[in-house]
Amino acid sequence: MNNILACVMGAMLLGTPMADASTMIGKSNITLKSDLMSPEALWAMGRIGSAAASPDGRRVVYQVSYYSIKENKSHTVLYIQSIKTGKAIVKPTLLTTNEKSESDPAWIENGTKIAFLCGGQLWKMSPDGSGRVKLTDSKIDIEGFKFSPDGSKVILVKSLPYHESIKKNPEDLPLATGRVVTDLNYRHWDHYVESVAHPFVANVNDNKVDDGTDILNGEPYECPMAPFGGLEQLDWSKDSKSIAYTCRKKTGVDYAVSTDADIYLYYLNEKTTRDLCKPDGYQEPKIDPTKSMREQAVNHQKGDMQVGYDVNPQFSPDGKYVAWQSMAHDGYESDRNRLCVMNLQTGEKKYVTESFDSNVDAFAWGNDSKTLYFLGCWHATVNVYQTNLNGNVMQLSKDEWADYGSLQMLGTGAKNNQLLVTKHSMLHPDDLYVLTPNNKKPKASALIQITDENKQILDQLAMPTVQQRWVATTDGKQELVWIILPPHFDANKRYPTLLYCEGGPQSPVSQFWSYRWNFFIMASHGYVIVAPNRRGLPGFGSAWNEEVSRDWTGQCMNDYLSAIDDAATNLPYVDKDKLGAVGASFGGFSVYYLAGHHNKRFKCFIAHDGAFNLESMYTDTEEAWFSNWEYDDAYWNQDATDAAKRTYENSPHRAVSSWDTPILCIHGEKDYRINANQGFGAFNAARLKGIPAELLIFPDENHWVLKPQNGILWQRTFFNWLDKWLKK
Repeated sequence: MNNILACVMGAMLLGTPMADASTMIGKSNITLKSDLMSPEALWAMGRIGSAAASPDGRRVVYQVSYYSIKENKSHTVLYIQSIKTGKAIVKPTLLTTNEKSESDPAWIENGTKIAFLCGGQLWKMSPDGSGRVKLTDSKIDIEGFKFSPDGSKVILVKSLPYHESIKKNPEDLPLATGRVVTDLNYRHWDHYVESVAHPFVANVNDNKVDDGTDILNGEPYECPMAPFGGLEQLDWSKDSKSIAYTCRKKTGVDYAVSTDADIYLYYLNEKTTRDLCKPDGYQEPKIDPTKSMREQAVNHQKGDMQVGYDVNPQFSPDGKYVAWQSMAHDGYESDRNRLCVMNLQTGEKKYVTESFDSNVDAFAWGNDSKTLYFLGCWHATVNVYQTNLNGNVMQLSKDEWADYGSLQMLGTGAKNNQLLVTKHSMLHPDDLYVLTPNNKKPKASALIQITDENKQILDQLAMPTVQQRWVATTDGKQELVWIILPPHFDANKRYPTLLYCEGGPQSPVSQFWSYRWNFFIMASHGYVIVAPNRRGLPGFGSAWNEEVSRDWTGQCMNDYLSAIDDAATNLPYVDKDKLGAVGASFGGFSVYYLAGHHNKRFKCFIAHDGAFNLESMYTDTEEAWFSNWEYDDAYWNQDATDAAKRTYENSPHRAVSSWDTPILCIHGEKDYRINANQGFGAFNAARLKGIPAELLIFPDENHWVLKPQNGILWQRTFFNWLDKWLKK
């Protein structure tokens, strides 16, 4: 499910997950026992999160999270660093000096102070870390904040009790854990929905911020939107008189079957709200949640009215425009993300990235209010692009095997066009860089690294080798495949090899860095990795990206097999008798499907949080719009579309009779996206068939594995299983 893509935008999340350490957890000085990446080395790395450049562009304050395996916790700290491009990396200054996590830094008061979150409250301090002042005394934890341009007000995000779909328990039963559910949207991602986030506008008076006024007062909706939305979903107008915010104003079944989020403009003085995506008086069409959402979504589009996923508004520096990311179709979470610009005076909307046939993953206005910079994936790398108000798109970053993960302007001022960006690759986690665009020579922009967070660990490690390969598909096209070779690679040897199956189903196999599905550590354990950009992934045009929907077991599965067959046949160092297939989410589904259709290619499988029984999955998942769009129809409809019938007929659980290969099933019991019964069912089926199998179940994890000791257990179990069947 493509919401997983939000994991690469971790800096945008509200607050800091697991930031609850009772002791100071700082930068690790681990000494490795060998030059091969280990789970312990991976979890010793610092993880750079949100960053903020000072208004003058000379300093950056940023957060880093450190993890303790022993304490099974994390701790988030703040650093400040001077930006001196063209010279050696400047050593940062640690601002956080105690056991309380500090996060979400932002410059305020014309760059003389830094605001941040600590202990659920809003604080400020001087740039040298002194003069800490607690600005709020809120009874409800503050999860995010954004100051107005004039500094007189601040948005505070707080969660309020919510009982639209779950009844509040009687007061005389305070220990009751049962829940009476009355409608859909009763749980989301990993929690029961008994609270929703709301933005409050608070007044700033010297060193005091009041509790604020709820701009969604009385409305049963959320802003920012769960599960991944953060402060990027709200923005202040430049005159500090209005707020643009993202919201999906639906509840119950309507919420569960729709992705129709809009951009709203709230006027502070009038206390009125305007929908920027739909005309006044617009009436929502009645949608049948059990019929093909694809057909219904197409049928009720009109003109330039947005009925899909519209998020992340940003006002231009001159205040004349507001831009946001926009999807066209309701119910389609992996629709192409376009960049929409609206003229606030005329109401005219224009899409300014139409010549870029891929997604806008993040964006920022240039200081001249005429240029917009954005991140987008093309041919399995995520680069920095720019466009103007006429839609002229140009790539700025150099062609390299890397992904950019975030971007913002490095300071204010119309003449300043430098960008503060993060960048990572399969061989290197995130660091901060300064990118200086070169408009005259595309792809020739200067890039200067300003942090080197994990140098002390990376310097101890032998590097894998990454290669790019184009492979012929069964329908006469070409797919890009990453080949990752082990450290100390010997071309005269034969290596066990893994087919990596990507999730999403429409998230790219780019140069991503993961702390679980990490190609560096897989290669360091002596495996060659074959990672194809199969049908259904962005970065190769909309037609390629959309081919997976309604056809999960069609060409995309052929593309997997084309990639591994090519490697087994044409790469002499690949041991064709020691092949495994691994994947999570849609990748886990892919593994379960291949287990019944691989014709004895593979010697073992690993599926994490994969869908096993699609009929069950249709009603199990909390976001009904996903299965409705992807499968095309409800399984019980007698007049279901041919695509829906094909989907259910090819569900992995229907091919268990052909399973004959050892399989490891992994699942989190708090995964409400793909419920744990999917993993239980696959494991139970394997064992009832007499197939060697193991089940790694995490009662306290969701679609991801977030706790350090669980992460170590995941890695050890993963490699023990592979080694058992592919090495011994």
